[in-house]
Amino acid sequence: MTAAEPTSAPTSAPTAPAQPVFRTAQLRDVPGLVALVESAYRGESSRAGWTTEADLLEGQRTDEAAVADLLGRPDSVVLVVDGDDGAPIACCHLERRGTAAYFGMFSVSPAVQGGGLGRQVLARAEEWARAEWGVGAMEMTVIEQRADLIAWYERRGFVRTGEFEPFPYGDERFGVPLRADLRFAKLAKPLA
Repeated sequence: MTAAEPTSAPTSAPTAPAQPVFRTAQLRDVPGLVALVESAYRGESSRAGWTTEADLLEGQRTDEAAVADLLGRPDSVVLVVDGDDGAPIACCHLERRGTAAYFGMFSVSPAVQGGGLGRQVLARAEEWARAEWGVGAMEMTVIEQRADLIAWYERRGFVRTGEFEPFPYGDERFGVPLRADLRFAKLAKPLA
């Protein structure tokens, strides 16, 4: 910024409500959800939190078309928590797949990570999947190199299944890999 450029008022970091209120996402939420997901996983802003993938991948993590597609699928829902300013600060995607629910697009704003909101989102997702779909398990995939994130899920009852899925190399819709050995580990948890 040069001296001639106007300065803008400082923006405050988002804050998490004391008691999060969950809602299902609508199409109007797509831009805010994309911004949230990108801030939690990619680029320099993601380094403020612990969920960053910036050392593994560059480029985008998702885009508006992909998020809108999730919202339009049958047996698919995105749960959202808004911050005090009304912008999304946490979200997750659930999709019924037979007798299990797939859990993905789990994002918490780096500005509020570490305060327990992620645990609350995961717990609400599990409750929702049991109550709405009656499924008996939650499944997910996590980049195998994210040992800290996998350990977080393991502390919450998920186990590694021993199954893996390849990373979609060459499809920049999912990012530009910075290493050649990426793959997804499958995790699962029974829902009692």
